[in-house]
Amino acid sequence: MIRTMIALLLTSALMGVVCTAQAENGEAEMNFHGTLREPPLCTITDSNGGSQIDVNFGEQVGINKVDGENYRQQLGYQIKCDKAAGGTWALTLSLVGTAAGFDPEALATERTDLGIRIYQGDKPFTPGSSLEKIDPLTPPTLWAVPVKRAGATLTEGDFVAWATLRAEYQ
Repeated sequence: MIRTMIALLLTSALMGVVCTAQAENGEAEMNFHGTLREPPLCTITDSNGGSQIDVNFGEQVGINKVDGENYRQQLGYQIKCDKAAGGTWALTLSLVGTAAGFDPEALATERTDLGIRIYQGDKPFTPGSSLEKIDPLTPPTLWAVPVKRAGATLTEGDFVAWATLRAEYQ
């Protein structure tokens, strides 16, 4: 008898049969349902389809000319997303990286007093932030510019900063 009841309960559960409680006065039964979908996959490449966006400020960055304006470079990138399968998806673009210790709006470099700010137009795109409602066919124009700690004296030498640009549907 117990085995029969367990088998009946398991069969009902596997078949999707749901027993509902009877609503009483002042109560209402509720059902919840929906469809889970995976968002479309997006990839970001450089303007030529390469996997890494490279911003080269050149070999002539003057240590006394780094001021957050000079040496501004456009980031050449493109976003390609698979076709969305039903539903409405909102695309966000995120900047993931370590902020410079002296400037939370700049990416850290391995040089203590030097950072790289990313801009969308004239607004800083700070590490750890996202841009909402992005159109992958016309992604926002982004700019990179070297900045230094106020009052710091830079020394000659190579510098590098790392970050990740991430496109995700929400």
